[in-house]
Amino acid sequence: MMPGFLVAYVRWVEGFNRRIGKVAMWSLYLLMGVLLWGAVARAAWAPQVWTDEMAQFLMVGYFMLGGAYALQQGSAVRMDLLYSGWSDRTRAAVDAVTILAIIFYLVVMLWGGTESLQYAIDTAERRRGLWRPYMWPIKAVMLLGLGMMLLQCTAFLIRDIAKLRGREI
Repeated sequence: MMPGFLVAYVRWVEGFNRRIGKVAMWSLYLLMGVLLWGAVARAAWAPQVWTDEMAQFLMVGYFMLGGAYALQQGSAVRMDLLYSGWSDRTRAAVDAVTILAIIFYLVVMLWGGTESLQYAIDTAERRRGLWRPYMWPIKAVMLLGLGMMLLQCTAFLIRDIAKLRGREI
């Protein structure tokens, strides 16, 4: 039996990532609106300097905030040559080992991202171009997305360990 706090952690993480992921899915409509506004403005009166960069920021937000939900739903690409033929316990064992590599990668990314966000805040970093938006908001969104993916990967690890112990969460 897995400790109750681990089961609660897995359920909380998956619920949180599911809710944020669904909100991120709806942000595509906002992205389409910005792109439509930019296209209409270019054709009708004058190009808007902010639409292209805002669309890029929205796309990054969509990608980063939806990443943990995509992982949760099994939307990630997996090499299925051998994996599909393995038993559930073998899959759990292999997943538990490989998820450690992903967790290490995400921790390194969070570390670097935190330093980058701190630099952006300290120096009031702006993107080059005509609009020149501040960079800290999108860097904060990227860090949130990385954190969500790290939480989801730890939830996967807990699920895999439970499966190896003969329990399902």
